[in-house]
Amino acid sequence: MAADGRDGKKTSVDPKLLELLACPLTKGPLAWDPERGELVSRVAKLAYPVRDGIPIMLPSEARVISAEDVLSPPPRLGGPG
Repeated sequence: MAADGRDGKKTSVDPKLLELLACPLTKGPLAWDPERGELVSRVAKLAYPVRDGIPIMLPSEARVISAEDVLSPPPRLGGPG
């Protein structure tokens, strides 16, 4: 099931914006989880929500992810090449 925004439409983020974003705590890379509509920082073990196509990069808004989520991460941003 795809993540939905408040208006019921599928949540997405501009891929170019995603390439520029980093975890505000670790400054490390983020992975996009399209199923939950979140940007995941494996190092910080946090998942930042995306609402109406806008990443909410506040640690206070992030969800703490479990060890299972860290072991089986969502696909990395971008594709091959």
